[in-house]
Amino acid sequence: MSQIIISVGREFGSGGRVIAEELAKRFNIPIYDRHLITEIAEKMGMTAEEVEKYDEAPKLKILSRRVNGYSNSIEDNVAEMQFSILDEKAKNGESFVVVGRCSETKLKKYPALVSLFILGDMDQKVKRIMELYELNEEEAAKFIVKKDKKRKHYHNYHCTGNWGDSRIYDLSINSSRLGIGKTVDMLEHYIKARMEG
Repeated sequence: MSQIIISVGREFGSGGRVIAEELAKRFNIPIYDRHLITEIAEKMGMTAEEVEKYDEAPKLKILSRRVNGYSNSIEDNVAEMQFSILDEKAKNGESFVVVGRCSETKLKKYPALVSLFILGDMDQKVKRIMELYELNEEEAAKFIVKKDKKRKHYHNYHCTGNWGDSRIYDLSINSSRLGIGKTVDMLEHYIKARMEG
């Protein structure tokens, strides 16, 4: 398999983004996450900062509607543009890692896709978020719940499968068990086995 697309879904605080970045380095392929914002901003004639406000955000139903299949919701349009950009890259045979963006579902038709979901124990996630954001334990726990609720809402709005449900991913792994480094090692081994298969 010459093309490889690695989709990384993750719980907030699980180290999913770090794992995705490390996998991109090991396979020497680009990673798409917030990087897509710049492309979208250029296409929409907006600044990256303006677009980022709507990134992976659920739309406000009270303020949005669809007419002839088109949405007046910026959140919807930003999401659809991300899905379209990723699909175009996949269709063109590009190899890459993508963090979130419903990629395990939106890119499912491509045989090169390997979809992963990174989860973690709450105490480990809290510890990580406390260090990263300089929060106390209670603040970190609330932040994790808030971020994961937002991710779940966004995912479940755009996809049929439920966010975090192991049945929609090729592999779900708890990064708290092995730690980030060994989790990456194991995932690299799995992905290489898939590439050979």
